[in-house]
Amino acid sequence: MNKKVISLAATCLLAAGSAHADVSSTVNLTSDYTFNGVSQTDSDPALQASLDYAGDSGFYVGTWASNVDFGGSDDTNIEWDFYVGNYWQLNEKIGLDAGVAYYTYHGDDGSSEYKYGEAYTKFGYNSSVGDTELNFWYAWDYFGTGAGHYIMMAAHTFTVSEGHNVRVSIDRSTSDDVSKWGWGNNFDEKSYNHYRIEYMTSFSGFDFNLAAEDTSMDWETSDSRVVLSVSRTFGF
Repeated sequence: MNKKVISLAATCLLAAGSAHADVSSTVNLTSDYTFNGVSQTDSDPALQASLDYAGDSGFYVGTWASNVDFGGSDDTNIEWDFYVGNYWQLNEKIGLDAGVAYYTYHGDDGSSEYKYGEAYTKFGYNSSVGDTELNFWYAWDYFGTGAGHYIMMAAHTFTVSEGHNVRVSIDRSTSDDVSKWGWGNNFDEKSYNHYRIEYMTSFSGFDFNLAAEDTSMDWETSDSRVVLSVSRTFGF
């Protein structure tokens, strides 16, 4: 099913391309697909792929797909997302990225009920000590529950040596209506924190990411873990 998803997305995106556009695809194999520290594959590996179009003006559009496993009797097995946005380089040090994303799910009779949209804004600042990020996401119908939900993240990436980078991040996920969506053991907590440190490098055209992460929740799928990912990007 992944091949059909990517093939359809490729047809749509390439039709929208131009001579001054950059079209690329990334294939990623990861030991665990975690989303803000919560495993989306029941702590199992995932194969993921994206297709992206980026114009010289900063406009971009893309699609991304992954296998998922929410456990129990839920047979949802595919997440397929779409996003569109624009990047602005405000000056030599500050960048701004803003757009919208749409998450869809497939494989179970009830999977379509999980679909939801999200708006995001990301600020980047480059300095002599690395790249600093302040990122914000807001979903007005989180996982189709009708609850508003927002995520705030601060991150910093620095170079250890040429070709070897470390990124440290902390983010906080918050529901604005715990009667519709909540976190914690009893699903009655408004927020939780997620911490992640990752090492990034490249070799022979492959990108490697080794991350350690944890959350403030006590779920089996959000406890401390190490995640290894290997990806490769192809240009067209």
